[in-house]
Order: sequence, then C-alpha cells, then structure tokens
Amino acid sequence: MHGLCPSLSRKSYKNQKGVFTVKLSYDIYICGVGGQGIIKAGEIIGWAAMKEGLDVVMSEIHGMAQRGGVVSTEVRIGKARGTIIPGGHADLMMAFEPLEALRAVPKLRRGAQIVVNVTPLPPFNIDPRKYPRVDWILGELGRFSGNVYAFDADSIALDAGHPLSMNMVMLGAAAATVGFPLSQDALLDSMRENLPSRLFRVNLEAFKMGFGMLER
Repeated sequence: MHGLCPSLSRKSYKNQKGVFTVKLSYDIYICGVGGQGIIKAGEIIGWAAMKEGLDVVMSEIHGMAQRGGVVSTEVRIGKARGTIIPGGHADLMMAFEPLEALRAVPKLRRGAQIVVNVTPLPPFNIDPRKYPRVDWILGELGRFSGNVYAFDADSIALDAGHPLSMNMVMLGAAAATVGFPLSQDALLDSMRENLPSRLFRVNLEAFKMGFGMLER
C-alpha cells in the first residue's frame, strides 16, 4: 500500500491538560501522492489538536520519491496506543488521490467518514493504462461506507486562487464531517502558524470552500 521502499518517520505531540471525551482516540488516515501537501495537512491537524488541549501522535509513510511516490500520514487524537492506526480503526480518511483511497480501505472502520478528491494522479509505480475508472472506485468506496464525500478538490483549489491549496480544500471538507473533533478556530490558528503568511488568504479561502462542499 505504501509504495516501494517506504521510510517511516514519527512525530509526537503531547498536551496533558485536555481530556478527550468523544472516544479513546479519533483516528485520521491521510493518503495520496507526494507533492499534494499531505504531510502539511497532518501537521496542521496535529497542532490544532494541541491547541484544543488534546494528546495527538502522528506518523508518516512515504515512498522513494518526494513527488510521485505514495504518501500517507496517520493522526491519532486522544489516548491512542501507538502512532500507527490498526487495521479497521480509522474514523476518517482524507484521500487526496482516488486510487489511494481504495487501497487504504483496510485501515477504515465500517461507516468511516471518507473525503476523496476525484482527480487521478497515479503514483509512479502504477501504469496509467491500468488505472481503474474513478466512478468504479467511488462505487467500491460506497459499498464500504455510506459516508463518502467525493469532489474535484483540484478545481476548487484553482477557484480559491492557487493549485497548491488543494490540501486545505480537503482539510476544510474533513472539518465538516460528522464527529470531527477539532474546532474551526483551532484549525485556522494552526494554519496561520504552519503556512506561509503570504498565502494564508488563499489557503483560508480554500478551507472555506472545502467546508462548504459538505454543508450543501
């Protein structure tokens, strides 16, 4: 699932002041292809959780190439046991690439929230000629969970003002899903601290547009 010769790095964020009351942990699996801003999205979620007074741990898995290789981030908010989400436990998947969403299904619990960008970006180890149809991928996801939210996040990012804001479109949509444990205020504060100031307005617009996709 994680491409050729993956390397794993771990980061831990700890804050002992908060009490996570929703459940023992809320587990988020973020996946896609290098260069899509997946790691940054995970970091913003992690810092936002700290701002809410919650424990959070994060792990990253990425392939040989920064761009073009498969990338995933796992964020566990609350009293998680370990940095890696066990199979069948993720509450939310943010899939920046549709095929990677399908390949990550074993990570999810039944009925998980699935936010997926429908624009294909095949990783370097996938033959584009063998890439399945996106409507078929979405159908398979729908058979696993009734909570699939699919849209063209790349186009929304362009409308927001910058193609690289796609990760904030996805973050905004994720923040609007049922059960998401973090406030918009904490996420926006984290965005201010973790994104270039000159691009904050564009990323803020992208976040709002993504959030609005699920409010419709």
